[in-house]
Amino acid sequence: MTASTTDWDVSVLQGSKARQRKERRIRSTMFAAATASVLISALILYSLVWEAALFLIEVDLGTLWDIGWFPRRGIFDLRTIVAATLIVTIIAMLVAAPLGLAAAVYLSEYANPRARKILKPILEILAGVPSVVLGYFALRFIAPEVVSRLFSSAKPANLAAAGIGVGLLTIPLIASIAEDALTAVPPSLREASSGLGARKKTTTLKVVLPASISGLIAAFIVATSRAIGETMVVYIAGGAADSAMQTFSPLEPGLTMTAAMASVASGTDNVAGEGPTFQSLYFVGFLLFVMTLVMNLIAGRVVRRYRQEY
Repeated sequence: MTASTTDWDVSVLQGSKARQRKERRIRSTMFAAATASVLISALILYSLVWEAALFLIEVDLGTLWDIGWFPRRGIFDLRTIVAATLIVTIIAMLVAAPLGLAAAVYLSEYANPRARKILKPILEILAGVPSVVLGYFALRFIAPEVVSRLFSSAKPANLAAAGIGVGLLTIPLIASIAEDALTAVPPSLREASSGLGARKKTTTLKVVLPASISGLIAAFIVATSRAIGETMVVYIAGGAADSAMQTFSPLEPGLTMTAAMASVASGTDNVAGEGPTFQSLYFVGFLLFVMTLVMNLIAGRVVRRYRQEY
C-alpha cells in the first residue's frame, strides 16, 4: 500500500467546526436533562425521608398500633391502611390477572390480524379511562349491582368494590406487557411443537407460556405495584372519608394508604390535627415508596433469573 492510503488524519472524520459545536451542545443538553432528573428524584426522596423521620420522632409509637386511622385525633394505626391496601390489591389482581392474561393469549396466539387490529385498541381504551371515572363506576354500579348482590352483608361502599375497580384499571397493563412477552417467543418453537403433532392449546400451555414466564411474572408484579399505588378509585369507592376503623373484611369501608394520604391532604387548611398529622402524609408516602421499590427489585431479579434467550 502507498503512504497516501495508509496515513489517515483523524481530523477529517470529526466533521466541520460547526458540527462539532452542535454535537457538544446536544451532549451538554442531554447531560443536563439526566442530571436534573437525578437531582429531582434525590430531592423527593430527601423530603420523604426527612418528614418521615420527623413523624417518627414526634408521634407516640403506641398510636401506630391502635383501633383505626384517625390522623386528626392523633391515631395513626398502620394496620388499618396497610390491611386495606393489601385487600384491595389482592382483589384487583384476582380480577386483572386472569382477564389480562387471557386477553394477551388471545391477541398473541388466536386472533387473526384483522381481529387483533380491532380488539387491541379497544382494550387499550380502558387504560385511557380516568381513574376517577372508574371510581364512580365502582361506587355506583359495582358496589350495589355486583358486590351487594353477591354478599347481602356488604356496605354500600366497600373495599371489594374498590378492588374490582382497580382490577379493571390494571387489566390493560397486564394484557399489554404479557402480550409483548408472548409475542417475543420465537415462531420456531411454535412450529416445532406443531410439527410434533401438538394442538394449538397444548402449544400455548406447554411451550409459549413457559417460554415467556419471566415477562409474565414481570407483568403481574408491575400491575401489583400499580394497584398498590392507585388513589382515586379507592378514595371514591372505598367508603371511608378521612378516617376508618380497623377492619380486615373486604365488605366493609376502608382506607388504603394512598386514599389515607388523599383524605388528609384534601385541602391546605385541613392538613391539621392533633400531633404530626402533616408529617403522616410523608411517612405513609415513604412506606409506599419502599413497597413499590421492593416490588420493582423483585421484578428485575425474577426477569433476570428466568429470562431465556433464543
